[in-house]
Amino acid sequence: MNRIYLDHAATTPIHPSVKEKMREVMEESFGNPSSIHHFGRESRKRLDEARMTMANSINANYESMIFTSGGTEANNLAIFGLAYANRKKGNHIITTQIEHHAVLHPCEQLEREGFDVTYLPVDENGMVDIMDVKKALRKDTIFATIMFVNNETGMKQPIHMIGNLLRSKGIPFHTDAVQAYGVEEIDVEELKIDLLTASSHKIYGPKGVGFLYKRDGINIAQRLFGGEQERTWRSGTENTLAIEGFKKAVEVLNDERQQRVDHYEKLSHQLIHSLNEKGVQYEVNGKLDSEHKVPNILNLSFPGMDVEIFLTNLDLSGVAVSSGSACTAGSIDPSHVLKAMYGEDSPKLRNSIRFSFGMDNSVEEMEQVADRIEMIVNRLSSNV
Repeated sequence: MNRIYLDHAATTPIHPSVKEKMREVMEESFGNPSSIHHFGRESRKRLDEARMTMANSINANYESMIFTSGGTEANNLAIFGLAYANRKKGNHIITTQIEHHAVLHPCEQLEREGFDVTYLPVDENGMVDIMDVKKALRKDTIFATIMFVNNETGMKQPIHMIGNLLRSKGIPFHTDAVQAYGVEEIDVEELKIDLLTASSHKIYGPKGVGFLYKRDGINIAQRLFGGEQERTWRSGTENTLAIEGFKKAVEVLNDERQQRVDHYEKLSHQLIHSLNEKGVQYEVNGKLDSEHKVPNILNLSFPGMDVEIFLTNLDLSGVAVSSGSACTAGSIDPSHVLKAMYGEDSPKLRNSIRFSFGMDNSVEEMEQVADRIEMIVNRLSSNV
């Protein structure tokens, strides 16, 4: 069976160049970056070079980059760090109803600790209205955290407008850019972003490493205590092997980003075209135009289907997809993102599938996926 992987928003395979670089590091550099001897200095040099690569990728300062164990830790460091550091100034936080759980759950925890959180709604395309952001601002608002690209629908938020609004009010702005980092060109200065989260395993790097960009002058409370690593913002011996892999993944991304984006657009268009040719009934959750959406994520609703049964049949046919965030895989709860877009009674909450494309996928595979979807839909429909 020809198995087709279309769950790259959950994780990507490691790029061959990244594997090669990590093998090199394992053989040549094992010292602790905090050690002052030769072996430590070699690791420190690699760490410094990686930090510069990450900073350059988003037009940030070298000192602004904090390495973490991934997107979840980076989000937690930003959210709890901002909340605790600014508690004397106020207790109001702004976020959205469609954030990743690595943002929603910290916000919910802060509510239990006495903070007041506003969860902004989105329209039927999954987009936040800048006027809702403006209306939510209060004298005691201490920060806002709004994702760059939604992990379930691929919809982009008006980050530039939000950044300008919050900067004009002197309110720190954090964005979870985990799904944006691999496809969007990001300039934190131009976008007025104060804190930004990124993760390695979404861009063909290893799991277990990410970064938090923190603009100079933004104060956050320390969350991990121990050594002086990461200028005390994140204590613990740096994972130099994974960081080197992340660095190589970023270098490859910088060379290939536009090529990847163009390829993802072809794949998305081909899947849609093939489904249309076969007369398969579906609806797009969100918009298809490139202005509001990244091309590598496509969320489709299939009327009359049950998502769990549909996913199982797709997997048995050799197609790996998901119903949303991989972090909630196995959950029987409907997507909170689609619930925010369409309401809790919408059948789309129970019949939607996320397809997320990778650079190793082919146009021919999209035709095969459409064939298998048609077969499954017809079979399941006939059993109703």
